[in-house]
Amino acid sequence: MDIVEILKQDYQRFPANQTYSLYAQDVYFKDPLNEFRGVERYKAMISFIETWFIAPKMDLHDIHREGDTIKTEWTLSWNTPVPWKPRIAVPGWSELRVNQQDIITSHVDFWKCSRLDVIKQHLPTKNR
Repeated sequence: MDIVEILKQDYQRFPANQTYSLYAQDVYFKDPLNEFRGVERYKAMISFIETWFIAPKMDLHDIHREGDTIKTEWTLSWNTPVPWKPRIAVPGWSELRVNQQDIITSHVDFWKCSRLDVIKQHLPTKNR
């Protein structure tokens, strides 16, 4: 099975049972909140999402490969474990770089909203 098909399946299961063997041991990861190297740190970040957030879901809108780059568009959503349990949605995209063995060496996430927008979604309102 090719890497794009495996990634599609991972998005459907996210955050459970991810295919970490697709990632280099020293994979570079960056998003608006984190920047680090290493597949073990990447696993820990995904485990945090799975453990801390309620009903996390990754909706994949598009995935395509252009040479050594795989681009995805997605929306990550979850309920935050506060008394009013707001449903949070973060739309974004990822750019994954792969080496000649189709191992991901870089995974950079971009959000289509600001960190402040995400915080605002947590505020209780009369409409929730």
